[in-house]
Amino acid sequence: MKITAMPRLLVTGLSYAHLGPFDFYLAAGKTVFLTGPSGGGKSLLLRALADLDPWSGEILLDGRPCAGFTAPEWRRRVALLPAESQWWHDRVGEHFQVCPSADQLAALGFAAGVETWAVNRLSSGEKQRLAMLRLLRHRPAVLLLDEPSANLDRENRERLEKFIGDYQHRQGAAILWVTHDQEQPHRVVGRVYHLENGFLQEVQSA
Repeated sequence: MKITAMPRLLVTGLSYAHLGPFDFYLAAGKTVFLTGPSGGGKSLLLRALADLDPWSGEILLDGRPCAGFTAPEWRRRVALLPAESQWWHDRVGEHFQVCPSADQLAALGFAAGVETWAVNRLSSGEKQRLAMLRLLRHRPAVLLLDEPSANLDRENRERLEKFIGDYQHRQGAAILWVTHDQEQPHRVVGRVYHLENGFLQEVQSA
């Protein structure tokens, strides 16, 4: 694993759910895509990195080990967007301490007033885009994205990809992005790792 500068997230000897050990890194301001068959452990890898499931090895954020953070602090800094987001209140706005700005909403295709919507009226794609806004409220340094655009049409997929790219540019965030869209790594430039049969391999450099 050749590293030319201190990575934002450095992972060494990571084992979880009988998979691994894996070594890789996420650089500040860069994207790594993760591909592979369903059931191969991609989502579990994201959960391990977010410290939601048991794991062993070492994970460093800006040189500081995961054990040096409280669990809530780590998950604010290394933030996971699952494939299916959780919604526990009746209204959208109840899930935000501060409602997104009109510009943020417009960037993802929403008009003002979405905070008054009932959650049960949201489509899967609307939930994904709103969950992305919710994820960014603490300005995480690392984004762990589990197929964030899977349920989006072309227009909204392009909006989301641009929105994520703009955030990454402003914050220097490192991104690990699970995708089954073979064209996405070409639209959103990044390295590509493939996880299959317990092996993690870099298959495309940026």
